[in-house]
Amino acid sequence: MSDHLARYAARNVPRYTSYPTAPHFSAEVTSSLYGSWLAALPEETDLSLYLHVPYCRELCHYCGCHTKATRKDAPLEQYARSLEAEIELVAGHLGAQRRVRHIHWGGGTPSLLPEASLLELSGLIRVLFELTPDLEHAIELDPRYVTRRLALTLAVMGINRASLGVQDLNPDVQKAIGRVQSYEVLQAAVDHLRDAGLDALNFDLMYGLPLQTRDTILDTVARSVALQPSRIALFGYAHVPWMKKHQRLIDESTLPAPAERLAMADAAREALMDAGYVAIGLDHFARPDDSMAIALAEGRLKRNFQGYTTDQGEALIGLGVSSIGRLPAGFVQNVSDTGTWQRMIENGQLPVNKGFTLSDDDRARADIIEQLMTSYTVDVARIAERHGLPLSHFSDSLAKLEELVADGLLTCKDAWVKITPEGRPYVRIAAAAFDAYFGKAAPSTIVPRHSMAV
Repeated sequence: MSDHLARYAARNVPRYTSYPTAPHFSAEVTSSLYGSWLAALPEETDLSLYLHVPYCRELCHYCGCHTKATRKDAPLEQYARSLEAEIELVAGHLGAQRRVRHIHWGGGTPSLLPEASLLELSGLIRVLFELTPDLEHAIELDPRYVTRRLALTLAVMGINRASLGVQDLNPDVQKAIGRVQSYEVLQAAVDHLRDAGLDALNFDLMYGLPLQTRDTILDTVARSVALQPSRIALFGYAHVPWMKKHQRLIDESTLPAPAERLAMADAAREALMDAGYVAIGLDHFARPDDSMAIALAEGRLKRNFQGYTTDQGEALIGLGVSSIGRLPAGFVQNVSDTGTWQRMIENGQLPVNKGFTLSDDDRARADIIEQLMTSYTVDVARIAERHGLPLSHFSDSLAKLEELVADGLLTCKDAWVKITPEGRPYVRIAAAAFDAYFGKAAPSTIVPRHSMAV
């Protein structure tokens, strides 16, 4: 194991899909405060919508999402009705019809909602909001439940991008993670979607899974590339059984060590680039003609709760249980209990139970961290000036980078920080230097625990 890997890889740091991170949200953000934030949004503000559906047919052992298993359709139908009511409630607080540039359905498995519910929800959104011509309308799918009829329904809804959860194609690894799906099932799902006109496809792969090896992940990459998805996300498995108790079903002795994880990530990354994909940030890859690769080249790449994104919306509205939104004033998160969420909506109350009001310092640090995570470089002095702060405000953060500088993992000259190629796997550690809350107790008084840096 290299000195760098030994020193940094096992450190626990946030993934920085937001700043501040969700553990630091508190009950200071109430339904009424969220309502005032919505009402105060200028009419010209471009919106993004995220709809969370917390249901799957079965729960995979590795899953870190807020979801639960159901074999019945009744909870799904009731959930869809409540989701419609929440959309109407939010639209009422917004007042005038607003433009929407990006819609994302996540979960869980959002396509498990009944066909009629999916069509009604998408139709309601078209009535209450103005959808821009360049709208990206995306959905997350489980390949095992993609039928020809579902693909046609998605096309009618206006879906124009689909993300398929592949994870790994090795049968032994699949058994170990509780997600058995053959290559033939994946290929059939791809064929159904493309036959319906849905050509923009993403594959989600994972490294660091139990029983996974460098050879098995390279085989998964090769067979995935053969199906020619537009994008591939290569996520490192986050083993957090203290947060997700079902992950205790995974035998920890079968998990690869940090050095093996890094070797897998490096090998898969090289294979994807050799196949013609552009490397984007920490864990995404895209065809050169894909909108994400173009956004990277033009300096427009963003990062939010879905990871790297082309979403240019100025406010993200979260809908559904546990969903998180971001407005200029701050973050909001819905309640995580479905029954409470439904009752609040029935009472005409925005179903929020926590969030975070942003300060100028928070906004500046968020910009620094996002630029590091998306482009591996940031001009700290320029961001400080943009937010009306002296460069000395970040002296402590810049000092924390000295260890990484000494190890050749980044350079820092005149407050211009650049991650070196060798340092890219450790970019989250560099980002943590600018996190004013990292290592501090959250509102629950518990210091948050995070996944490994690599």
